[in-house]
Amino acid sequence: MKNSCDVAIIGAGPYGLSLAAHLRASGVNFRIFGKPMDTWRAHMPKGMYLKSEGFASNLSAPGKGSTLKAYCALRGIAYADRALPISLDTFVGYGDWFRARHAPNLEEVLVTSVEHHQDGFTVTLESGENFTARTVVAATGVSHFSYVPEELSALPPGAVSHSYDHSTVERFKGQDVAIVGAGSSAIDLAWELHQAGAKPHIVTRASQIEYNIAPSPDAHKISYQLRNPPSTIGQGWKSYFCTVAPLAVHFLPAHLRARALRSHMHAAGGWFMRDKVEGAIQRSLGAAVESAGLADGRPMLQLKTASGERKTLVCDHVIAATGYRVDTTRLRFLSDAIRKQISPDGRSPAVSSRFETAVPDLYAIGMTTMTSFGPLLRFMVGAEFVAPRLAHRLRRRFDGHGTRARSRGRGTTPLRLNPAAETPPSRHRFS
Repeated sequence: MKNSCDVAIIGAGPYGLSLAAHLRASGVNFRIFGKPMDTWRAHMPKGMYLKSEGFASNLSAPGKGSTLKAYCALRGIAYADRALPISLDTFVGYGDWFRARHAPNLEEVLVTSVEHHQDGFTVTLESGENFTARTVVAATGVSHFSYVPEELSALPPGAVSHSYDHSTVERFKGQDVAIVGAGSSAIDLAWELHQAGAKPHIVTRASQIEYNIAPSPDAHKISYQLRNPPSTIGQGWKSYFCTVAPLAVHFLPAHLRARALRSHMHAAGGWFMRDKVEGAIQRSLGAAVESAGLADGRPMLQLKTASGERKTLVCDHVIAATGYRVDTTRLRFLSDAIRKQISPDGRSPAVSSRFETAVPDLYAIGMTTMTSFGPLLRFMVGAEFVAPRLAHRLRRRFDGHGTRARSRGRGTTPLRLNPAAETPPSRHRFS
């Protein structure tokens, strides 16, 4: 019978699929909804390579046979833990293989409504079906949160778009395209546009375009690792701490968590893009967009440089490669009452150490919770921490063993010496 289930997972990206893999292994009764790996499949430049290294590009499943390395070995695809960029095609293929192995019950239908009531939730699908779920997990990724700066708001929809909207760019052949931003999305799109015969122009307030540091030939040496310990989200002791101890980060004061996030939010391209982009793409560095409008029907950007000089840039289209900002008011499938309860200010919801929001039995994982757990949850590799921990929690919740936690303080709580009595084994310390 499908009219009820214990757990409904909303979202089929790395976090949703990873949680499904662990729940399935645990025997928990769940349903999962969404288009598999849709952000990667339909909203990334087709020719791009992942910025994350191979060892940091895994989905999470029990056992050791479901890694990207295992998939590449099975398919005869070249792979290395470091210094060999992973193509988007390879990663999407890996996601499909992982889904077939661990989430064959995925329902490729969208959730349109979630209502909370005393006995759980009523979930409605775009097909018209509705059912009850005792627990809901929102694993929605970036798809709801594309951010376009206010300065571009005067442009009509046909003149401006977000980088999320462009998996292919052939339609811009021969056109002048301004790309606002200097992160990996901007750099990857600029290169794709250049390859397609367009004339991209990167506009950024940064004084220079930055790239990740190329893998060092000394990375295997103990002396180098002591100075710059490697982690799945970057090198250095701060990144290492945020990676191996996300639960400890959760119990830090808010201003320290915010500082950790800021230190990992800087715009940078993949190290392998430097030689492609430098000298090939037009750029306006140190130039902030003051306003935008139309000039003879073409988009026009008014720029102001750091020295106070003003410039005008006229093009055929503007792409905002300006990232994503969590805004719970955009999660329209959640009822108004739920959205207000989990985040009165519309920003990231505060969640407990077990990912539970202020609404009992409603959990949030992934990007929406990075303000609670730090930068690890900004990246897909965070699923390796989240999925086994939450699956362990839900298995105990529904298998009749243990007691159901009902603490009303479901947000971040003060640091304790022994913060979790229900912690499953994990390679993340303090998890």
